[in-house]
Amino acid sequence: MEKENVIVPAEFADICPISDKDFHNEMMMLVEKPMFQQVIKFIMPDRKVADVIQLLLSLNSKNEFQQKVMAPLVGEVLARTSDGISVSGIENIDKDTRYLHITNHRDIVLDSAQLSYLLDKYGHDTVEIAIGNNLLIFEWITKLVRMNKSFIVKRNLGRLQTLAAAVQLSRYIHFAIKEKGTSVWLAQREGRCKDSNDRTQESLLKMLTYGNREVSMIESLKELNIAPIALSYEYDPNDYLKATEFLLKSKDPNFKKTQNDDLVSMQTGIMGYKGKVHYSFVPCINDKLDSIPADLDKLLLLRRVCAIIDHEIHSNYKIFKTNYIAHDILFDNQDFADKYTAEEREAFIEYLNGQLAKVQVPHNELDRNFMFKCMLQMYSNPLTNQLEALK
Repeated sequence: MEKENVIVPAEFADICPISDKDFHNEMMMLVEKPMFQQVIKFIMPDRKVADVIQLLLSLNSKNEFQQKVMAPLVGEVLARTSDGISVSGIENIDKDTRYLHITNHRDIVLDSAQLSYLLDKYGHDTVEIAIGNNLLIFEWITKLVRMNKSFIVKRNLGRLQTLAAAVQLSRYIHFAIKEKGTSVWLAQREGRCKDSNDRTQESLLKMLTYGNREVSMIESLKELNIAPIALSYEYDPNDYLKATEFLLKSKDPNFKKTQNDDLVSMQTGIMGYKGKVHYSFVPCINDKLDSIPADLDKLLLLRRVCAIIDHEIHSNYKIFKTNYIAHDILFDNQDFADKYTAEEREAFIEYLNGQLAKVQVPHNELDRNFMFKCMLQMYSNPLTNQLEALK
Protein backbone atom coordinates (compact mmCIF):
# COMPACT_ATOMS: atom_id res chain seq x y z
CA MET A 1 0.00 0.00 0.00
CA GLU A 2 1.16 3.52 -0.78
CA LYS A 3 2.74 5.06 2.31
CA GLU A 4 0.56 7.58 4.10
CA ASN A 5 1.62 11.14 4.86
CA VAL A 6 4.49 11.13 2.35
CA ILE A 7 4.99 14.71 1.20
CA VAL A 8 5.66 14.95 -2.53
CA PRO A 9 8.49 17.44 -3.14
CA ALA A 10 7.55 20.63 -4.98
CA GLU A 11 9.88 19.74 -7.88
CA PHE A 12 7.33 17.10 -8.98
CA ALA A 13 4.20 19.24 -8.57
CA ASP A 14 3.59 19.68 -12.31
CA ILE A 15 3.93 16.00 -13.27
CA CYS A 16 2.83 13.83 -10.33
CA PRO A 17 -0.63 12.34 -9.77
CA ILE A 18 -3.14 14.56 -7.96
CA SER A 19 -2.97 14.05 -4.20
CA ASP A 20 -5.89 12.44 -2.40
CA LYS A 21 -6.39 15.56 -0.29
CA ASP A 22 -7.07 17.52 -3.51
CA PHE A 23 -8.96 14.73 -5.27
CA HIS A 24 -12.54 15.75 -4.43
CA ASN A 25 -12.06 19.43 -5.30
CA GLU A 26 -10.43 18.53 -8.62
CA MET A 27 -13.27 16.13 -9.41
CA MET A 28 -15.84 18.84 -8.66
CA MET A 29 -14.23 21.01 -11.35
CA LEU A 30 -13.82 18.15 -13.81
CA VAL A 31 -17.46 17.03 -13.86
CA GLU A 32 -18.49 20.57 -14.87
CA LYS A 33 -16.60 20.29 -18.17
CA PRO A 34 -19.04 19.76 -21.09
CA MET A 35 -16.51 17.66 -23.03
CA PHE A 36 -16.01 15.38 -20.04
CA GLN A 37 -19.76 14.91 -19.82
CA GLN A 38 -19.77 13.98 -23.52
CA VAL A 39 -17.11 11.34 -22.78
CA ILE A 40 -19.32 9.89 -20.04
CA LYS A 41 -22.18 9.59 -22.55
CA PHE A 42 -19.88 7.86 -25.04
CA ILE A 43 -18.25 5.30 -22.75
CA MET A 44 -21.27 4.71 -20.50
CA PRO A 45 -24.24 4.94 -22.90
CA ASP A 46 -26.49 2.88 -20.62
CA ARG A 47 -26.12 5.18 -17.64
CA LYS A 48 -27.47 8.63 -16.89
CA VAL A 49 -24.76 11.29 -16.83
CA ALA A 50 -26.19 12.70 -13.58
CA ASP A 51 -25.86 9.30 -11.90
CA VAL A 52 -22.24 8.93 -13.01
CA ILE A 53 -21.42 12.42 -11.79
CA GLN A 54 -23.03 11.62 -8.43
CA LEU A 55 -20.79 8.54 -8.17
CA LEU A 56 -17.68 10.52 -9.10
CA LEU A 57 -18.44 13.20 -6.50
CA SER A 58 -18.76 10.52 -3.80
CA LEU A 59 -15.10 9.52 -4.29
CA ASN A 60 -12.26 10.85 -2.17
CA SER A 61 -9.13 9.13 -3.46
CA LYS A 62 -7.36 7.77 -6.53
CA ASN A 63 -7.75 4.22 -5.27
CA GLU A 64 -11.51 4.66 -4.87
CA PHE A 65 -11.67 6.05 -8.41
CA GLN A 66 -9.79 3.05 -9.78
CA GLN A 67 -11.75 0.45 -7.82
CA LYS A 68 -15.27 1.91 -8.22
CA VAL A 69 -15.01 3.45 -11.70
CA MET A 70 -12.00 2.31 -13.71
CA ALA A 71 -11.99 -1.40 -12.79
CA PRO A 72 -15.67 -1.93 -13.70
CA LEU A 73 -15.16 0.15 -16.86
CA VAL A 74 -12.13 -1.90 -17.99
CA GLY A 75 -14.04 -5.08 -17.20
CA GLU A 76 -16.96 -3.91 -19.36
CA VAL A 77 -14.62 -3.00 -22.24
CA LEU A 78 -12.94 -6.40 -22.08
CA ALA A 79 -16.32 -8.14 -21.99
CA ARG A 80 -17.49 -6.24 -25.08
CA THR A 81 -14.31 -6.22 -27.13
CA SER A 82 -12.28 -9.33 -26.22
CA ASP A 83 -12.52 -13.06 -25.71
CA GLY A 84 -11.11 -12.69 -22.22
CA ILE A 85 -7.89 -11.69 -20.49
CA SER A 86 -5.51 -14.23 -18.94
CA VAL A 87 -2.46 -14.02 -16.71
CA SER A 88 0.67 -16.04 -16.05
CA GLY A 89 3.52 -15.48 -13.58
CA ILE A 90 1.55 -13.31 -11.16
CA GLU A 91 3.21 -15.37 -8.40
CA ASN A 92 6.51 -13.72 -9.44
CA ILE A 93 5.27 -10.42 -8.01
CA ASP A 94 5.56 -9.88 -4.25
CA LYS A 95 2.70 -7.83 -2.82
CA ASP A 96 5.05 -6.06 -0.40
CA THR A 97 7.65 -5.05 -3.01
CA ARG A 98 7.42 -2.02 -5.29
CA TYR A 99 8.43 -2.51 -8.91
CA LEU A 100 9.03 -0.70 -12.14
CA HIS A 101 7.01 -2.75 -14.62
CA ILE A 102 8.50 -2.24 -18.08
CA THR A 103 6.34 -3.68 -20.85
CA ASN A 104 6.07 -3.85 -24.59
CA HIS A 105 3.52 -1.31 -25.84
CA ARG A 106 0.51 -2.14 -28.01
CA ASP A 107 -2.39 0.07 -26.96
CA ILE A 108 -2.21 3.73 -25.92
CA VAL A 109 -4.80 3.43 -23.15
CA LEU A 110 -5.44 -0.21 -22.36
CA ASP A 111 -1.93 -1.58 -21.77
CA SER A 112 -1.64 0.23 -18.43
CA ALA A 113 -5.37 0.25 -17.60
CA GLN A 114 -5.61 -3.53 -17.95
CA LEU A 115 -2.45 -3.94 -15.84
CA SER A 116 -4.01 -2.04 -12.94
CA TYR A 117 -7.25 -3.98 -13.46
CA LEU A 118 -5.36 -7.30 -13.17
CA LEU A 119 -3.24 -6.22 -10.20
CA ASP A 120 -6.36 -5.15 -8.30
CA LYS A 121 -8.12 -8.39 -9.24
CA TYR A 122 -5.26 -10.45 -7.78
CA GLY A 123 -4.99 -8.39 -4.60
CA HIS A 124 -2.02 -6.19 -5.54
CA ASP A 125 -1.82 -2.42 -5.38
CA THR A 126 -2.29 -0.70 -8.72
CA VAL A 127 0.53 1.14 -10.49
CA GLU A 128 1.30 4.75 -11.26
CA ILE A 129 1.28 5.23 -15.03
CA ALA A 130 3.66 7.20 -17.25
CA ILE A 131 1.80 9.09 -19.98
CA GLY A 132 3.19 11.44 -22.62
CA ASN A 133 1.86 14.99 -22.65
CA ASN A 134 1.45 14.75 -26.44
CA LEU A 135 -1.75 12.80 -25.73
CA LEU A 136 -3.10 15.35 -23.27
CA ILE A 137 -4.60 17.78 -25.74
CA PHE A 138 -7.05 19.36 -23.27
CA GLU A 139 -6.45 20.49 -19.71
CA TRP A 140 -9.34 18.37 -18.43
CA ILE A 141 -7.73 15.23 -19.89
CA THR A 142 -4.54 16.03 -17.98
CA LYS A 143 -6.61 16.44 -14.81
CA LEU A 144 -8.43 13.16 -15.42
CA VAL A 145 -5.33 11.03 -15.99
CA ARG A 146 -3.61 12.53 -12.95
CA MET A 147 -6.62 11.46 -10.88
CA ASN A 148 -6.10 7.97 -12.30
CA LYS A 149 -2.59 7.67 -10.80
CA SER A 150 -0.79 8.92 -13.91
CA PHE A 151 2.29 11.11 -14.03
CA ILE A 152 3.30 13.21 -17.00
CA VAL A 153 6.17 12.59 -19.42
CA LYS A 154 7.10 15.90 -21.08
CA ARG A 155 7.84 15.58 -24.79
CA ASN A 156 8.70 17.75 -27.80
CA LEU A 157 10.96 20.11 -25.87
CA GLY A 158 14.24 21.85 -26.72
CA ARG A 159 17.54 20.08 -25.99
CA LEU A 160 18.22 21.63 -22.57
CA GLN A 161 14.56 21.38 -21.54
CA THR A 162 14.51 17.72 -22.60
CA LEU A 163 17.45 16.94 -20.32
CA ALA A 164 15.87 18.80 -17.38
CA ALA A 165 12.56 16.99 -17.94
CA ALA A 166 14.36 13.61 -18.10
CA VAL A 167 16.10 14.28 -14.78
CA GLN A 168 12.79 15.37 -13.19
CA LEU A 169 11.00 12.28 -14.54
CA SER A 170 13.71 9.90 -13.37
CA ARG A 171 13.88 11.46 -9.93
CA TYR A 172 10.10 11.14 -9.64
CA ILE A 173 10.10 7.45 -10.60
CA HIS A 174 12.81 6.74 -8.01
CA PHE A 175 10.86 8.76 -5.43
CA ALA A 176 7.58 6.97 -6.20
CA ILE A 177 9.09 3.50 -5.77
CA LYS A 178 11.52 4.15 -2.91
CA GLU A 179 9.78 6.83 -0.83
CA LYS A 180 6.14 6.92 -1.82
CA GLY A 181 5.78 3.16 -1.88
CA THR A 182 4.01 2.67 -5.21
CA SER A 183 4.85 0.57 -8.26
CA VAL A 184 5.18 2.20 -11.66
CA TRP A 185 4.30 1.25 -15.26
CA LEU A 186 6.49 2.39 -18.11
CA ALA A 187 6.49 1.34 -21.78
CA GLN A 188 9.84 0.06 -23.07
CA ARG A 189 9.95 2.81 -25.70
CA GLU A 190 8.38 6.16 -26.49
CA GLY A 191 5.16 5.44 -28.35
CA ARG A 192 3.75 2.11 -29.42
CA CYS A 193 5.85 -0.34 -31.39
CA LYS A 194 4.04 -0.22 -34.74
CA ASP A 195 5.49 -3.44 -36.19
CA SER A 196 5.45 -5.42 -32.89
CA ASN A 197 9.22 -5.91 -33.10
CA ASP A 198 9.56 -4.95 -29.45
CA ARG A 199 12.87 -3.43 -28.37
CA THR A 200 13.74 -1.46 -25.23
CA GLN A 201 15.17 1.98 -25.93
CA GLU A 202 18.64 2.61 -24.51
CA SER A 203 17.69 6.26 -23.94
CA LEU A 204 14.84 5.15 -21.67
CA LEU A 205 17.17 3.17 -19.41
CA LYS A 206 19.71 5.98 -19.44
CA MET A 207 16.96 8.33 -18.26
CA LEU A 208 16.12 5.97 -15.40
CA THR A 209 19.68 6.21 -14.06
CA TYR A 210 19.42 10.00 -13.68
CA GLY A 211 17.26 9.52 -10.57
CA ASN A 212 20.19 8.55 -8.38
CA ARG A 213 23.58 9.57 -9.73
CA GLU A 214 25.29 8.98 -6.40
CA VAL A 215 25.54 5.26 -7.18
CA SER A 216 26.54 3.26 -10.25
CA MET A 217 24.18 2.90 -13.21
CA ILE A 218 23.49 -0.71 -12.28
CA GLU A 219 22.75 0.14 -8.66
CA SER A 220 20.49 2.99 -9.77
CA LEU A 221 18.53 0.57 -11.97
CA LYS A 222 18.42 -2.10 -9.24
CA GLU A 223 16.77 0.40 -6.87
CA LEU A 224 13.75 0.33 -9.20
CA ASN A 225 13.21 -3.46 -9.04
CA ILE A 226 12.56 -3.74 -12.77
CA ALA A 227 10.03 -6.52 -13.43
CA PRO A 228 9.14 -6.79 -17.14
CA ILE A 229 5.71 -7.86 -18.38
CA ALA A 230 4.98 -9.32 -21.83
CA LEU A 231 1.66 -8.12 -23.27
CA SER A 232 0.06 -10.23 -25.98
CA TYR A 233 -3.04 -9.41 -28.04
CA GLU A 234 -4.53 -11.99 -30.42
CA TYR A 235 -5.80 -9.16 -32.64
CA ASP A 236 -4.70 -5.53 -32.72
CA PRO A 237 -7.68 -3.24 -33.47
CA ASN A 238 -5.20 -0.60 -34.67
CA ASP A 239 -3.37 -2.88 -37.11
CA TYR A 240 -4.81 -1.18 -40.19
CA LEU A 241 -4.12 2.30 -38.75
CA LYS A 242 -0.50 1.33 -38.10
CA ALA A 243 -0.23 -0.09 -41.63
CA THR A 244 -1.65 3.19 -42.96
CA GLU A 245 1.04 5.10 -41.08
CA PHE A 246 3.74 2.85 -42.56
CA LEU A 247 2.31 3.50 -46.03
CA LEU A 248 2.19 7.28 -45.61
CA LYS A 249 5.72 7.36 -44.18
CA SER A 250 6.99 5.28 -47.11
CA LYS A 251 5.64 7.99 -49.45
CA ASP A 252 6.66 10.92 -47.25
CA PRO A 253 9.45 10.30 -44.68
CA ASN A 254 8.43 13.52 -42.90
CA PHE A 255 4.83 12.39 -42.36
CA LYS A 256 3.62 13.01 -38.82
CA LYS A 257 0.36 11.99 -37.17
CA THR A 258 -2.05 14.68 -36.01
CA GLN A 259 -3.64 14.94 -32.57
CA ASN A 260 -6.84 13.70 -34.17
CA ASP A 261 -4.96 10.60 -35.40
CA ASP A 262 -3.98 9.88 -31.79
CA LEU A 263 -7.58 10.29 -30.65
CA VAL A 264 -8.78 7.89 -33.36
CA SER A 265 -6.11 5.37 -32.30
CA MET A 266 -7.18 5.63 -28.66
CA GLN A 267 -10.85 5.17 -29.52
CA THR A 268 -10.15 2.28 -31.92
CA GLY A 269 -7.89 0.56 -29.41
CA ILE A 270 -10.48 0.76 -26.67
CA MET A 271 -13.56 -0.19 -28.67
CA GLY A 272 -12.06 -2.54 -31.30
CA TYR A 273 -11.97 -6.35 -31.17
CA LYS A 274 -8.88 -7.81 -29.50
CA GLY A 275 -9.58 -11.55 -29.35
CA LYS A 276 -7.65 -13.06 -26.43
CA VAL A 277 -5.42 -10.86 -24.27
CA HIS A 278 -2.59 -12.16 -22.06
CA TYR A 279 -0.25 -10.58 -19.48
CA SER A 280 2.86 -12.54 -18.53
CA PHE A 281 4.56 -11.29 -15.34
CA VAL A 282 8.33 -11.83 -15.23
CA PRO A 283 10.44 -11.93 -12.03
CA CYS A 284 12.50 -8.88 -11.05
CA ILE A 285 15.73 -8.84 -13.09
CA ASN A 286 18.05 -7.61 -10.30
CA ASP A 287 19.92 -10.92 -10.16
CA LYS A 288 20.56 -10.71 -13.91
CA LEU A 289 21.80 -7.14 -13.54
CA ASP A 290 24.34 -8.42 -11.00
CA SER A 291 25.92 -10.54 -13.74
CA ILE A 292 26.90 -7.45 -15.78
CA PRO A 293 30.58 -6.48 -15.25
CA ALA A 294 30.82 -3.29 -13.18
CA ASP A 295 33.59 -1.83 -15.37
CA LEU A 296 31.66 -2.18 -18.62
CA ASP A 297 31.43 0.88 -20.87
CA LYS A 298 28.19 2.78 -20.13
CA LEU A 299 26.75 2.34 -23.61
CA LEU A 300 27.53 -1.38 -23.65
CA LEU A 301 26.06 -1.67 -20.15
CA LEU A 302 22.79 -0.08 -21.25
CA ARG A 303 22.66 -2.39 -24.26
CA ARG A 304 23.15 -5.40 -21.98
CA VAL A 305 20.27 -4.28 -19.77
CA CYS A 306 18.07 -3.70 -22.83
CA ALA A 307 18.93 -7.19 -24.05
CA ILE A 308 17.95 -8.70 -20.68
CA ILE A 309 14.57 -6.93 -20.67
CA ASP A 310 13.92 -7.80 -24.32
CA HIS A 311 14.79 -11.46 -23.75
CA GLU A 312 12.36 -11.66 -20.83
CA ILE A 313 9.56 -10.04 -22.82
CA HIS A 314 10.19 -12.03 -26.02
CA SER A 315 10.47 -15.40 -24.32
CA ASN A 316 7.28 -14.81 -22.31
CA TYR A 317 4.99 -13.75 -25.15
CA LYS A 318 1.75 -15.68 -25.39
CA ILE A 319 1.80 -16.84 -29.02
CA PHE A 320 -1.62 -17.09 -30.65
CA LYS A 321 -2.76 -18.78 -33.85
CA THR A 322 -2.76 -15.40 -35.57
CA ASN A 323 1.01 -15.20 -34.99
CA TYR A 324 1.65 -18.69 -36.39
CA ILE A 325 -0.52 -18.08 -39.44
CA ALA A 326 1.03 -14.69 -40.21
CA HIS A 327 4.53 -16.15 -39.90
CA ASP A 328 3.78 -18.97 -42.36
CA ILE A 329 2.13 -16.63 -44.88
CA LEU A 330 4.90 -14.03 -44.62
CA PHE A 331 7.70 -16.55 -45.12
CA ASP A 332 5.67 -18.67 -47.55
CA ASN A 333 6.12 -21.93 -45.66
CA GLN A 334 4.21 -24.43 -43.53
CA ASP A 335 6.51 -24.45 -40.49
CA PHE A 336 3.62 -24.00 -38.04
CA ALA A 337 0.81 -25.62 -40.01
CA ASP A 338 0.15 -27.98 -37.09
CA LYS A 339 -0.84 -24.96 -34.93
CA TYR A 340 -3.96 -24.04 -36.94
CA THR A 341 -6.47 -25.37 -39.44
CA ALA A 342 -6.94 -24.39 -43.09
CA GLU A 343 -10.24 -22.75 -42.10
CA GLU A 344 -8.52 -20.67 -39.41
CA ARG A 345 -5.89 -19.56 -41.92
CA GLU A 346 -8.55 -18.46 -44.39
CA ALA A 347 -10.48 -16.69 -41.61
CA PHE A 348 -7.34 -14.72 -40.64
CA ILE A 349 -6.70 -13.69 -44.25
CA GLU A 350 -10.33 -12.57 -44.45
CA TYR A 351 -9.88 -10.60 -41.22
CA LEU A 352 -6.80 -8.80 -42.61
CA ASN A 353 -8.63 -7.93 -45.83
CA GLY A 354 -11.55 -6.65 -43.79
CA GLN A 355 -9.21 -4.39 -41.82
CA LEU A 356 -7.62 -3.10 -45.02
CA ALA A 357 -11.09 -2.21 -46.28
CA LYS A 358 -11.27 0.37 -43.44
CA VAL A 359 -8.20 2.25 -44.68
CA GLN A 360 -8.92 5.85 -45.65
CA VAL A 361 -6.26 7.18 -48.00
CA PRO A 362 -6.62 8.54 -51.56
CA HIS A 363 -7.08 5.66 -54.04
CA ASN A 364 -4.00 6.66 -56.03
CA GLU A 365 -1.87 6.28 -52.86
CA LEU A 366 -3.37 2.97 -51.72
CA ASP A 367 -0.94 0.03 -51.89
CA ARG A 368 -2.81 -2.97 -50.52
CA ASN A 369 0.06 -5.42 -51.02
CA PHE A 370 2.45 -3.18 -49.06
CA MET A 371 -0.05 -2.76 -46.22
CA PHE A 372 -0.97 -6.46 -46.18
CA LYS A 373 2.72 -7.30 -45.73
CA CYS A 374 3.03 -4.69 -42.95
CA MET A 375 0.17 -6.33 -41.07
CA LEU A 376 1.68 -9.81 -41.53
CA GLN A 377 4.92 -8.50 -40.02
CA MET A 378 3.02 -7.06 -37.03
CA TYR A 379 1.52 -10.45 -36.27
CA SER A 380 4.61 -12.55 -37.06
CA ASN A 381 7.29 -10.51 -35.25
CA PRO A 382 6.35 -11.66 -31.72
CA LEU A 383 6.85 -15.27 -32.86
CA THR A 384 10.08 -14.43 -34.71
CA ASN A 385 11.43 -12.75 -31.56
CA GLN A 386 10.38 -15.63 -29.32
CA LEU A 387 12.05 -18.21 -31.57
CA GLU A 388 15.27 -16.19 -31.34
CA ALA A 389 14.99 -15.71 -27.56
CA LEU A 390 14.42 -19.42 -26.89
CA LYS A 391 17.36 -20.68 -28.98
